[in-house]
Amino acid sequence: MGRRQVLWGIWLGFIVYVLAIAPPLPADTVQPLLQLLGGQIPLINPVLISLFSMVGIWLLIYSCLIFPDGRMQRLPAWAFMLASAGTGVLALIPYLALRQPNQDFSGPKDGWLTLLESRFTAITLVISTLVLLAFALFWGDWSAYLFEFQRNKFVHGMSLAFVLFCVLFPYPTLLSDDMARRGLTSRSALFWWVALIPLFGPLAYLCLRPPLLTFRRSQSSDRATALTSHR
Repeated sequence: MGRRQVLWGIWLGFIVYVLAIAPPLPADTVQPLLQLLGGQIPLINPVLISLFSMVGIWLLIYSCLIFPDGRMQRLPAWAFMLASAGTGVLALIPYLALRQPNQDFSGPKDGWLTLLESRFTAITLVISTLVLLAFALFWGDWSAYLFEFQRNKFVHGMSLAFVLFCVLFPYPTLLSDDMARRGLTSRSALFWWVALIPLFGPLAYLCLRPPLLTFRRSQSSDRATALTSHR
């Protein structure tokens, strides 16, 4: 079965599971939002706050790979990522399924790509993740989270979406193509460290990966030097 068929199968299976098999949506799901609109601060389990926030962290991690990739695709990457801000993995998987494997990059980096490429962005994501994990581990009620996971469709689906973010990151050639654009081989040990360590593997990759155009330029310089010496 091809890459696209697997991704579309996962996408459809996730939708069917959440709509037909996952626990129902309790009537009090929107209560925290109503409390906020009423000027009150709702009491929300820190585990749920951290989980919801780390879905956003995952979307930013994917953005750091998808926007450079989108430069070489016919698909509007920004449209899929904008939709992902509201639907999470439901809008992300179609991009992964529709994109073409491509290991090239051309043209200058604009301000947005420069921001996504920067070490500052990567380190900020690492620190934010550590803070969210500490918030959930030390102040969260995990038994209450498990109870909500078993009875609340929103919490159940969000938890499964987090797992899908982890599983899909190395699969649909997005990671291997990004590594190739930077002169890194996808057969190296780095690929497997990134692929097999959930969340922190991708975060470490963002911190350590070389920039897109630096490698291209150095490669061009090597070719020019080789031509000069040959002459």
